[in-house]
Amino acid sequence: MSEQVLRPGSRLGAYPEQRDKAAGARRLQTLRQWITPEPRIGGRSFRCFLDHLHRHESGLRERSAAALKRETHRLRQRLYREGIDGDLPAHGFALVREQARRIMGMRHYEVQLFGGWLMLQGRLAEMETGEGKSLTATLPAAVAALAGIPVHVITANDYLARRDAELLRPLYTALGLSVGVVDDATRDPEARRDAWACDITYCTAQQVAFDYLRDGLGRQNHGDPGVSHPLLRGLCFAIVDEADSVLIDEARTPLVIAREIPPSFPPETWHDALAIAAELDRNRDFRIDENQRSVEITAAGIRRIERQAAHRTGIWQRPRQRRELARQALIALHLFQRDRDYIVRNGKVEIIDANTGRSMADRTWEMGLHQLIEAREGCAITPPRETLARISYQSFFRRYLRLAGMTGTAREVARELHRVYDLPVVRVPTHRPCRRRMEGRRLVRDQAALNAALITRIRDLRNKGRPVLIGTRSVAFSQTISRALTAAGLQHTLLNAQQDANEAAIIARAGEPGRLTVATNMAGRGTDIKLAPGVAERGGLHVISVECNEARRIDRQLFGRCARQGDPGSFETFLALNDPFLNNMLPVPISLLIKTIQRGKIGSMRTSNRVAGLLVRLAQWQNERRNRRARQRLMQAEANLKEQLAFSGKSE
Repeated sequence: MSEQVLRPGSRLGAYPEQRDKAAGARRLQTLRQWITPEPRIGGRSFRCFLDHLHRHESGLRERSAAALKRETHRLRQRLYREGIDGDLPAHGFALVREQARRIMGMRHYEVQLFGGWLMLQGRLAEMETGEGKSLTATLPAAVAALAGIPVHVITANDYLARRDAELLRPLYTALGLSVGVVDDATRDPEARRDAWACDITYCTAQQVAFDYLRDGLGRQNHGDPGVSHPLLRGLCFAIVDEADSVLIDEARTPLVIAREIPPSFPPETWHDALAIAAELDRNRDFRIDENQRSVEITAAGIRRIERQAAHRTGIWQRPRQRRELARQALIALHLFQRDRDYIVRNGKVEIIDANTGRSMADRTWEMGLHQLIEAREGCAITPPRETLARISYQSFFRRYLRLAGMTGTAREVARELHRVYDLPVVRVPTHRPCRRRMEGRRLVRDQAALNAALITRIRDLRNKGRPVLIGTRSVAFSQTISRALTAAGLQHTLLNAQQDANEAAIIARAGEPGRLTVATNMAGRGTDIKLAPGVAERGGLHVISVECNEARRIDRQLFGRCARQGDPGSFETFLALNDPFLNNMLPVPISLLIKTIQRGKIGSMRTSNRVAGLLVRLAQWQNERRNRRARQRLMQAEANLKEQLAFSGKSE
């Protein structure tokens, strides 16, 4: 993609973005392309780029700060004229590297130069955790910004956006670049507009996507784009940190802008629906599909609902509406659990992100589900909402003129990233050899046996002075583990969706000698765990997974918290055979096999451990396939909606 395509609008006030990039018209990836090796750090193109960089860098080290400033100004003028696809980026990388050395005391490693080079080309760099991805992103971000291209650095949460912007601001300022942050605290429209007007803006995917939708609503309401004063300058260049979390895990749910509307029936209707649903018998009146998280009401259930609704008025006299309301009430009662799917904080129901363990206070479920859960928990009922605009991440991120990313875990979803976002994944080698050790999978029969084995193991590790990080999938299970540790007299720190405001500080101390931390999934993701003095000599951080995670990537994310930058570290898994995820995701015959293992009817525990490993992989594969199909259905539904509403203009 030429710079003439990237740059329009950055100076002229237009709203550039990629248009009509439907999935069906995108470039197909052939088998030959899949098996062709991607560029290596020793590859010809990168070595040529590196030679140019070293030539420019050799003359920068002895220059004064004023001379570097003049050199940056000259480079900026040339980049603006010639673009970022020639040899000039090597000069830009050299300037950024030298300024980082002087101002921050950090000089980019060669592997970081490789990662930055890949991202500048519009690729996704898979870099191991702890390899310095935040510093790596300064290379493509600064060079693109010097060329006059608005850059969005998108990360997983508001804390990381603020932290990275403040940490790297001195470097960008030395290069003559402005830095903005858009987060939940930036509510004033003018403040947001000023932040988006900066050369480089740090934000989350939700912030930029919702402002994009607001700009669309402004254009629809005013007709002339110039009248609505858009917040953004367009979708030019995005660098997505933790790209698998943003582009894959969060892509199953569309982003919706809605407004409150007057309720069509009184609040007690929600309580009536829960009361009726509580009277229905499972398997006779309704059936539950745990895998699809859906409920089907039988003919007997419909008749029973009709009898219970006979003396009620309003919506209960409409057959179709009362069936749907009863079905949603059954979903609220049987498929959603407190401290797993949501938490109650300050009298409000907050949804928990299943992949990160963080709460999402601004999100609500649709079709009355949120109100039913509020009624179930005794919270104030929020008014229903009407959708004004919606867009999926798949559609939104394809509109960037150039998209790049970085993460530690992308190889498992590389095919989907390329097919959906046209984003090739390239693995970047580590700066130092990895010293991470796997210490096996321990299979136990139930929760009590897991607690006992875990406590024994932790005591042994603490006696050696090693820090331990225990990872769980859900808030509820983290609290269960916490209670077991407390009962055993083991002092620890609990980190889940209810303590997310302090997560960075908690997770940063997880490398202290003998410290025990219990955390949900990837709480604190993006925060480096540095080993305290003397810990490396004792074996480093030890990570224990005590639940079957929903995907192999999440396992790797958790285990990647140890043994960073050549430090020693180890990990292992404790798994109870009655793990709900394991039993719900596997077919019935295999679930029966698990119960047979649980009763000790198959060989030794060592043999059972090997079998359990295969079962975990099968359950994760089933779940990954289900989630992938959900994302495909969302894309297809969006494409169908766009086709059906083509006569009315933009679907969002």
